[in-house]
Amino acid sequence: MAHKSAITGEVSELTVDRILLANRWQVAKPVVDETYDRVLFDPLGNRLTAQIKTMKVRNDRGGSFVIPAVKGNGEPYQPEDCDLMIGVLGDTIYLTETTGIYEYSSVEMNAKTRWVAMEMPKSPGEVLTH
Repeated sequence: MAHKSAITGEVSELTVDRILLANRWQVAKPVVDETYDRVLFDPLGNRLTAQIKTMKVRNDRGGSFVIPAVKGNGEPYQPEDCDLMIGVLGDTIYLTETTGIYEYSSVEMNAKTRWVAMEMPKSPGEVLTH
């Protein structure tokens, strides 16, 4: 059986895929390991690469939302590694530009204004309509 963290990571990646696709983004997963998890095209056709991370809520920091941004070697992701860091918290994803820091943090009240937040469209008629 897969390790719990591997399952959690895959669920986060699938959550991002589902939300972005429903919001008219194109999503591609690399066939081989890369420093990014997805290649994305926004609705305007801009190409972006993204690293996807499961977010944490840090109660010891006043309930801050945290997107961890560290590679397996302990170094933070750099802008040349990926364009975006995407954090997943439940059924909401948060997009922020990669700047080379170890973690991205924001209190709940600021997260939706500091970062780009996306969810599934509320009305089923909004999904995949052109």
